[in-house]
Amino acid sequence: MEILGYALAVLVGISLGLIGSGGSILTVPILVYVMSVNPVLATAYSLFIVGSTALVGGIQSAMQKRVDFKTVLIFGVPSIAAVYATRMWLVPFIPKELFTIGSLVVTKAIALMLLFAVVMILASISMIRSGKKKEEGAAEVKMKYNYPMILMEGAGVGMLTGLVGAGGGFLIIPALVLLARMPMKLAVGTSLFIIAAKSLIGFIGDLQGSEVIDWKLLGFFTAFSVAGIFIGILLSKKIPGEKLKKAFGWFVLVMGIYIIIKEVFFPTGGGH
Repeated sequence: MEILGYALAVLVGISLGLIGSGGSILTVPILVYVMSVNPVLATAYSLFIVGSTALVGGIQSAMQKRVDFKTVLIFGVPSIAAVYATRMWLVPFIPKELFTIGSLVVTKAIALMLLFAVVMILASISMIRSGKKKEEGAAEVKMKYNYPMILMEGAGVGMLTGLVGAGGGFLIIPALVLLARMPMKLAVGTSLFIIAAKSLIGFIGDLQGSEVIDWKLLGFFTAFSVAGIFIGILLSKKIPGEKLKKAFGWFVLVMGIYIIIKEVFFPTGGGH
């Protein structure tokens, strides 16, 4: 199972390199269901894996002049503050057992996976339906900043990142294209830097907790994921991003539904 997990880690990187999002949507289920990592710990691992991979991709994009650092600051600062606060103060205070529905005991781990699945389904719908809007947004138009909206979106995405370990690229990219009128390829590169900053800072917040980190697993998974992002960046030059985004959206939708069915009807407590 470990070999399968590391093979799938390459897909995480490919996804980030191709469409600037989807890393955590793949990472958390792979860690929980393939590598048998506890869901709460998996969200922490996801922050490190996705953050490191996105940082490598962001540097690559910056070298190709595909990053708007002004937007990284406007969106990134409230996002980073929110993710750090959520991991430091909110997540540790969520009780291990929340409530019971019939024979199903909804634990913190199950609740986080269900929240993650809902986020996946919402993200998948936006990816599947994104076609025309994104194509219009991809045209070279004058960039315009709606500062209050970008700040609010940044804080909202940061809180979600903190709760479920999601980098939030699938939320950041539509925000940049629609709110800042940013061309698609510039939005992808900019998104990678924002994801990297807030994911890695969120992980630092976790290190101050009592969790025992399996650095060997984390190191290998991250290395394979980083290898994947180089493949993704190469492929992105050959395949239209919109076709990939739609296909990825359907895949994410299926994964989200699978997680809901598994956690509600066959809860395992999420490994060890």
